[in-house]
Amino acid sequence: MKAFLAVFLVALAVSSAYAETCQKPEVTASAYVTEDATVLTQVAFTTQFTLKCTNGAKGISLYAEVDGKALPAVRLSADNKYQVSWTDDIKKARSGDYNVKLYDEESYSAIRKAIRNGEDPSSVKPLAVVVLNNPGIYTGPWINSELLAAFLAALVSYAAFSAKSKLLA
Repeated sequence: MKAFLAVFLVALAVSSAYAETCQKPEVTASAYVTEDATVLTQVAFTTQFTLKCTNGAKGISLYAEVDGKALPAVRLSADNKYQVSWTDDIKKARSGDYNVKLYDEESYSAIRKAIRNGEDPSSVKPLAVVVLNNPGIYTGPWINSELLAAFLAALVSYAAFSAKSKLLA
């Protein structure tokens, strides 16, 4: 039993030592942001990207960080396609660029260790950064059409009664 445990621990150490990490990552990304929020309370952000490594590493587990929120990067296919999605309240969502920082398991564990030890987690360099642009969210017209119609009806009624009283006077 001890020999089996020793062999298992050695195999585990060797496999973790030779675990593939992405060397010189290149990211090609596309993004989607909910732009019409007239009937919504949450804005959806989605970025889909392909990760290419010069050493040909495949199937890397990735984690993402956006504005201090940790998110999983979901692998969509075997050819290193990933997706990161999250929602935010309409009032909190800002227009502009969102930096989606991508981390592999090793760098993500270094971030967790830094947080646990009270150190600055921004000292850990991300594997790659995907920029997601939010052009802004349309929340509807400034004045509702019903209010505008009531105001115009009152204005027309006032003009008609004023013209009538001038003609009768």
